[in-house]
Amino acid sequence: MSRILFCDFDGTITAVETFVAIFKEFAPDISAELLPQMYDRKVTLRQGVRQILESIPSHRYPDILEFTRSQPIRPGFVELLDFLEQHQVPLVVVSGGLRGMVEVVLNQLVQRVHAIHAINVDTSSEYLQINSPYEDGTEMVAKVKVIEDYDAREAIAIGDSLTDLNMALYAPIVFARDRLAEYLDQHQTSYIRWNDFFDVRDRLAELWESN
Repeated sequence: MSRILFCDFDGTITAVETFVAIFKEFAPDISAELLPQMYDRKVTLRQGVRQILESIPSHRYPDILEFTRSQPIRPGFVELLDFLEQHQVPLVVVSGGLRGMVEVVLNQLVQRVHAIHAINVDTSSEYLQINSPYEDGTEMVAKVKVIEDYDAREAIAIGDSLTDLNMALYAPIVFARDRLAEYLDQHQTSYIRWNDFFDVRDRLAELWESN
């Protein structure tokens, strides 16, 4: 495929950071300890996410999905999908969160995304067990590895936070907001600032029409 959009989920497709809210709701004590260390990059995402999630009893997993179900999608997402379909450009969701969360929030829109790469959950034990085909280095979902597997001529990354940093440093075109924009400023890496998916659609229209 010549062009592919690789889009984060939590805080990007969703209008709020659902994954962090789940940590605070279902594992408040360990989250209070580890989240600041993760944001300061003293504890890796891989270490912190695993420790927090695997402290949650498996019987709470349906509650996690129900907590997630009502989370609002950021404005313009459906219109962006319409635009991408017109241009035959696939959108791949790459999430450092749980696959089940992505699926319940997207609901019927799951059929309109090309693929979802996220953390898988095993509830067969007393506590949640997590695994990811792309677990590597400091990340539970190494988003650069996902991008490399697609071998796109033009990879476009959309994100909002620390879990998107490596992807944003790798992709030639990056849409960044919130914490991700701050991290990229620190790295002196250029990006396109965005607020909602209408911004992304309109900027892509400009870029593609000029090529």
